[in-house]
Amino acid sequence: MDDPDFREFVEARYGDLLRTAYLLTGGRDAAQDLVHEALLKTLRHWRRVDEPMAYVRRAMVNERTNRWRRIGLRELLPGVLPDRPRSDDTESVAERDELLLALGRLPARMRAVVVLRYWEDLAEADVAATLGCSVGTVKSQAARGLARLRDVLRPGGRPAVADRLIGEQA
Repeated sequence: MDDPDFREFVEARYGDLLRTAYLLTGGRDAAQDLVHEALLKTLRHWRRVDEPMAYVRRAMVNERTNRWRRIGLRELLPGVLPDRPRSDDTESVAERDELLLALGRLPARMRAVVVLRYWEDLAEADVAATLGCSVGTVKSQAARGLARLRDVLRPGGRPAVADRLIGEQA
């Protein structure tokens, strides 16, 4: 099937989808696989999809959850986001790596909430719709996820880093 609207959507949003998938999976190859699987599922239903980004995000989260159930939680975040300019600022690179490693320690569903809520900047209701849960679940998972990130980042005696990286969101 060759649909020009679908092709245009993929060309315009692939980078955004890849970055989100990277944060959900923790690896470049896994992220690419996840985006491709989600896009294949989206293509099959393209004519009935009203909100393509929401549909693809939901497909990515569902596929990620299914993979997590099959292979478990063992994964490492390498610390380099795809399609991002590299910085010579060693401190910011170290902080980003520290945050990505902390993010990798969250359970898959909690990570999905944190990524969709704060990286994708989706409203709580949109995250709830994407994940198929209640707004209350999104709020509690987001609060717990941010608290865990702070706990992981603070033991090294760097509370300022934790607060700067994840802010005072919770």
